[in-house]
Amino acid sequence: MPAIFPGKIAVTDRIRIDKWLWQARFFKTRSLAAKIVASGRVRVNSQPIAKPAHAVGPDDVLTFPQAHEIRVVRVIAPGERRGPASEARLLYDDLDPPRPKSEREPQAHVPKYERGGRPTKKDRRALDQSRREALEE
Repeated sequence: MPAIFPGKIAVTDRIRIDKWLWQARFFKTRSLAAKIVASGRVRVNSQPIAKPAHAVGPDDVLTFPQAHEIRVVRVIAPGERRGPASEARLLYDDLDPPRPKSEREPQAHVPKYERGGRPTKKDRRALDQSRREALEE
Protein backbone atom coordinates (compact mmCIF):
# COMPACT_ATOMS: atom_id res chain seq x y z
CA MET A 1 0.00 0.00 0.00
CA PRO A 2 1.55 3.30 -1.02
CA ALA A 3 2.08 6.02 1.54
CA ILE A 4 -0.06 9.08 1.06
CA PHE A 5 1.51 12.40 1.97
CA PRO A 6 -0.43 15.69 2.24
CA GLY A 7 -0.48 17.40 -1.14
CA LYS A 8 1.02 14.36 -2.93
CA ILE A 9 -0.69 11.86 -5.21
CA ALA A 10 -0.17 8.18 -4.49
CA VAL A 11 1.32 6.59 -7.60
CA THR A 12 0.86 2.84 -7.72
CA ASP A 13 0.84 2.26 -11.47
CA ARG A 14 4.56 3.06 -11.96
CA ILE A 15 7.57 0.95 -10.97
CA ARG A 16 11.35 1.12 -11.36
CA ILE A 17 12.42 -0.40 -14.67
CA ASP A 18 15.06 -2.68 -13.13
CA LYS A 19 12.50 -4.04 -10.69
CA TRP A 20 9.90 -4.54 -13.44
CA LEU A 21 12.36 -6.39 -15.72
CA TRP A 22 13.24 -8.67 -12.81
CA GLN A 23 9.60 -9.25 -11.78
CA ALA A 24 8.61 -10.00 -15.39
CA ARG A 25 11.40 -12.62 -15.39
CA PHE A 26 13.46 -11.17 -18.23
CA PHE A 27 16.55 -11.24 -16.01
CA LYS A 28 17.51 -13.66 -13.26
CA THR A 29 18.55 -11.00 -10.75
CA ARG A 30 17.59 -7.41 -10.19
CA SER A 31 21.24 -6.34 -10.22
CA LEU A 32 21.66 -7.87 -13.68
CA ALA A 33 18.60 -5.95 -14.89
CA ALA A 34 20.04 -2.76 -13.37
CA LYS A 35 23.37 -3.38 -15.11
CA ILE A 36 21.67 -3.73 -18.53
CA VAL A 37 19.71 -0.52 -17.94
CA ALA A 38 22.78 1.38 -16.69
CA SER A 39 24.71 0.35 -19.80
CA GLY A 40 22.30 2.47 -21.86
CA ARG A 41 21.02 -0.40 -24.01
CA VAL A 42 17.39 -0.11 -22.86
CA ARG A 43 14.83 2.15 -24.54
CA VAL A 44 11.49 3.26 -23.15
CA ASN A 45 9.11 4.53 -25.82
CA SER A 46 12.07 4.82 -28.24
CA GLN A 47 14.05 7.00 -25.80
CA PRO A 48 17.32 5.55 -24.45
CA ILE A 49 17.59 5.52 -20.67
CA ALA A 50 20.53 4.84 -18.39
CA LYS A 51 19.00 5.04 -14.92
CA PRO A 52 17.70 1.86 -13.26
CA ALA A 53 15.32 4.05 -11.22
CA HIS A 54 13.45 5.22 -14.34
CA ALA A 55 9.73 4.60 -13.75
CA VAL A 56 7.67 2.61 -16.23
CA GLY A 57 3.94 2.03 -16.29
CA PRO A 58 1.15 0.61 -18.42
CA ASP A 59 1.42 1.20 -22.19
CA ASP A 60 5.18 1.93 -22.09
CA VAL A 61 7.08 0.09 -24.83
CA LEU A 62 10.46 -1.34 -23.77
CA THR A 63 13.25 -2.38 -26.15
CA PHE A 64 16.23 -4.22 -24.66
CA PRO A 65 18.75 -6.97 -25.44
CA GLN A 66 18.29 -10.40 -23.92
CA ALA A 67 20.26 -13.54 -24.79
CA HIS A 68 21.54 -12.37 -28.20
CA GLU A 69 18.04 -11.18 -29.15
CA ILE A 70 16.37 -7.76 -29.10
CA ARG A 71 13.11 -7.89 -27.16
CA VAL A 72 10.25 -5.43 -27.69
CA VAL A 73 7.50 -5.59 -25.06
CA ARG A 74 4.61 -3.40 -23.92
CA VAL A 75 4.08 -3.04 -20.18
CA ILE A 76 0.56 -4.08 -19.19
CA ALA A 77 0.83 -3.97 -15.40
CA PRO A 78 3.50 -2.90 -12.90
CA GLY A 79 3.40 -6.11 -10.87
CA GLU A 80 3.59 -6.54 -7.12
CA ARG A 81 6.02 -9.43 -6.70
CA ARG A 82 8.29 -11.79 -8.60
CA GLY A 83 5.96 -14.72 -8.93
CA PRO A 84 5.84 -17.79 -11.16
CA ALA A 85 6.41 -17.47 -14.91
CA SER A 86 2.68 -17.79 -15.62
CA GLU A 87 2.02 -14.76 -13.41
CA ALA A 88 4.97 -12.81 -14.88
CA ARG A 89 3.66 -13.38 -18.42
CA LEU A 90 0.56 -11.33 -17.53
CA LEU A 91 2.70 -8.22 -16.90
CA TYR A 92 3.61 -7.62 -20.56
CA ASP A 93 2.58 -8.07 -24.18
CA ASP A 94 5.37 -9.38 -26.42
CA LEU A 95 5.35 -7.20 -29.55
CA ASP A 96 8.18 -9.10 -31.23
CA PRO A 97 8.19 -12.69 -29.94
CA PRO A 98 11.56 -14.44 -29.96
CA ARG A 99 12.23 -16.60 -33.00
CA PRO A 100 12.37 -20.37 -32.59
CA LYS A 101 15.83 -21.89 -32.38
CA SER A 102 15.49 -23.36 -35.86
CA GLU A 103 15.18 -19.86 -37.40
CA ARG A 104 18.12 -18.31 -35.55
CA GLU A 105 21.51 -17.89 -37.14
CA PRO A 106 23.44 -21.16 -37.18
CA GLN A 107 26.18 -21.38 -34.59
CA ALA A 108 29.75 -21.89 -35.71
CA HIS A 109 30.71 -25.55 -35.69
CA VAL A 110 33.15 -26.19 -32.89
CA PRO A 111 34.92 -29.53 -33.13
CA LYS A 112 34.68 -31.70 -30.05
CA TYR A 113 36.85 -34.46 -28.71
CA GLU A 114 35.54 -37.66 -30.32
CA ARG A 115 37.19 -40.18 -28.04
CA GLY A 116 35.70 -40.74 -24.61
CA GLY A 117 37.29 -39.40 -21.47
CA ARG A 118 39.77 -36.62 -21.05
CA PRO A 119 42.00 -35.71 -24.02
CA THR A 120 45.76 -36.07 -23.76
CA LYS A 121 48.00 -33.04 -24.10
CA LYS A 122 48.69 -33.92 -27.74
CA ASP A 123 44.96 -34.35 -28.44
CA ARG A 124 44.26 -31.05 -26.70
CA ARG A 125 46.77 -29.19 -28.90
CA ALA A 126 45.20 -30.70 -32.03
CA LEU A 127 41.73 -29.75 -30.82
CA ASP A 128 42.83 -26.16 -30.11
CA GLN A 129 44.45 -25.93 -33.54
CA SER A 130 41.27 -27.13 -35.30
CA ARG A 131 39.21 -24.58 -33.33
CA ARG A 132 41.58 -21.78 -34.34
CA GLU A 133 41.30 -22.80 -37.99
CA ALA A 134 37.50 -22.90 -37.74
CA LEU A 135 37.43 -19.34 -36.36
CA GLU A 136 39.75 -18.05 -39.09
CA GLU A 137 37.46 -19.29 -41.87
